[in-house]
Amino acid sequence: MNKDIENYINYLEYQKNYSKNTIKSYYMDILEFNNYISLNKINYSNVSYDDVKRYLVYLYDKDNSKSTVSRKLSSLRSFYNYLYRKEIVINNPFSFVRSPKKEKKLPKYVNYEDINIIFSSIKIDNKIGQRDKLIFELFYSTGIRLSELCSIKISDIDFEKRNIRIVGKGNKERIVFYGDYCDEILDIYLNDGRKKLMLNKEHDYLVVNNRGSKIQTRVVQNMVEKILKRVCLKKHITPHTLRHTFATHLLNEGCDMITVQELLGHSSLNTTQIYTHVSNEKLRTEYLKGHPRARRK
Repeated sequence: MNKDIENYINYLEYQKNYSKNTIKSYYMDILEFNNYISLNKINYSNVSYDDVKRYLVYLYDKDNSKSTVSRKLSSLRSFYNYLYRKEIVINNPFSFVRSPKKEKKLPKYVNYEDINIIFSSIKIDNKIGQRDKLIFELFYSTGIRLSELCSIKISDIDFEKRNIRIVGKGNKERIVFYGDYCDEILDIYLNDGRKKLMLNKEHDYLVVNNRGSKIQTRVVQNMVEKILKRVCLKKHITPHTLRHTFATHLLNEGCDMITVQELLGHSSLNTTQIYTHVSNEKLRTEYLKGHPRARRK
C-alpha cells in the first residue's frame, strides 16, 4: 500500500496542485487508516463496508469530533476513488458511508471597538512596529489567509489600483483590495521598515522577518499573540479570526454575499454563507434591544 500512497500524494501535489497543508492532512489520515488495517490484518485492496463501519467506531472511541471524522472519511473516500480509477481496487467502500453531520460553529470575530484598540496599540516609530501594523492591516483589509500573506510579493501589488494578486488554495488566483489605512502603512513600511529589515538581502517578498528573509507563518502567529497579550484582550484571536472579522464586518455593512465569496476566495457560496448566521445574530440582538414588544418588561 505504501507505494500507492506515495503515488497518490504525488498526484495531489503535481496534478491537483493542492497546498502542502492539505496534502499533509490527507497523508496523515490515510496513514492512520493504513496502520489500523495492518493491525487488524485487513487487506487494503479488499476493504469491506463492515470494515469501514468498524473503523468509524474506532475513530469515535478515540474521541474524534464529528468534523474530524468527516474529514478523515473524505480523505479516504478520495484516496479509494483514486485506487478505483487505477483499477487497484474493485470498488470504493467509503462511498457507501455517509459523513456525520458537522457541528455548526459560528466563526469568531473581533468587534469594531477591539479592532480599534489593536491598531492603536501598534506604534510605527520603528521597523518592527511598521511591519506588524502592516500585517494586521492586510489581514483586516483584505481577508487573506495566513499562508497567502506570507507569500505576497511586491510585484503582486498594483499600487495605483490598490489591489493585490493572491495565489490561494489549489493555485487559484484572485484579486483583493485595500484602502487608505493599509495604503498609508504600506508606503511607510516599504520606504523605511522593510529597507532596514532587509539587511542587504535581495528578494521580492513583501513581509520579512527580523533577518530580512521571507516571514514564516509561525512567526506571524507568535506576533499576533504577543500584541493581543500586550493590549490585554482576553479573547483567543488568530490570523484566521481576522479573516472571519473581515467577512463579518463587510456583511454587517451591507456588502453582498457573492462579493464576499470572491474576496475570500471560496470556491462554493455554501462556505461563505456561515457568515450570514453571524450577521443574523447581530440583527436579532438589535431587534430584541429595539422593538418595544420584543420582550416583556
